[in-house]
Amino acid sequence: MRVTVQQLRDWKREGQRFAVLTAYDYSTAKLLDQAGIPVLLVGDSMGQVMLGYENTLPVTLEDTIRHTAAVVRGSKNALVVADMPFMTYQPSQEDALRNAGRVLKESGAQAIKLEGGAWMAPTVRRLVDAGVPVMAHIGLTPQSVHQMGYKVQGKTVQAAAKLLTDAAALDQAGAFSLVLEGVPAALARRITASVGMPTIGIGAGPHCDAQVQVIHDILGLFTDFQPKHARRYAELGAAIQDAAGRYAADVVSGAFPSDKESFTMDERILRELDSGEGVRAPEVAPEREPEFGGYPR
Repeated sequence: MRVTVQQLRDWKREGQRFAVLTAYDYSTAKLLDQAGIPVLLVGDSMGQVMLGYENTLPVTLEDTIRHTAAVVRGSKNALVVADMPFMTYQPSQEDALRNAGRVLKESGAQAIKLEGGAWMAPTVRRLVDAGVPVMAHIGLTPQSVHQMGYKVQGKTVQAAAKLLTDAAALDQAGAFSLVLEGVPAALARRITASVGMPTIGIGAGPHCDAQVQVIHDILGLFTDFQPKHARRYAELGAAIQDAAGRYAADVVSGAFPSDKESFTMDERILRELDSGEGVRAPEVAPEREPEFGGYPR
């Protein structure tokens, strides 16, 4: 059975930390699920690492549904959370409920994630009351890139107090977890201690209940830039380039494919082809006579 939102709350109460990773396709989801990652987030970061956009804003609801459905098919045990794209939930609670419902019904995800502080709490409550589990997200919110940029949040008294207020409002609204992105470690520690839901840090220090990273960042697959908060656990980008280069060289030299990668057939068939024995020309339908000016009926 899959991990549930209640289990995450239980883990916080028991002091058990957990890892979250992004996934966007069947094969990666299967590997991460088999590795024991309990939560897979189909982040709108797909806009950058999968689709090549400058930021997350162009991601559509259809993109999210398609990629999330692939992750659901590739996993058996992980809780799959789908990131709601920009402007699919902000305009109204009705928009949020309708679009979140589509995501859960059409992709098979078990929860959704949305960005926003206290002002988003009524929408979170509406979704939760309707049976939609919600992962909240405050601090550096990438969908507000044109407003806040990619800067650490909460570094003044007023900004820190606002994040504490935001976290409390979302907790009371029923969110089952809270992503803290780009928040000073000391403030993230205080927020984590102040709420009943588990906090999930990304660039928020070691005191959160869980950590989330973009899979491309920790595997070295995304080379446009490396975030300060990401640690490289592998250099698969370089490994892929090396493998592709060696494959191309083998094709050019004739070393690939070898007999090992080729299929065989009965030599007698080839001899029959050479002699013409047993080979019959295909029957050709007789040509129709033209009628009334050459146009066939």
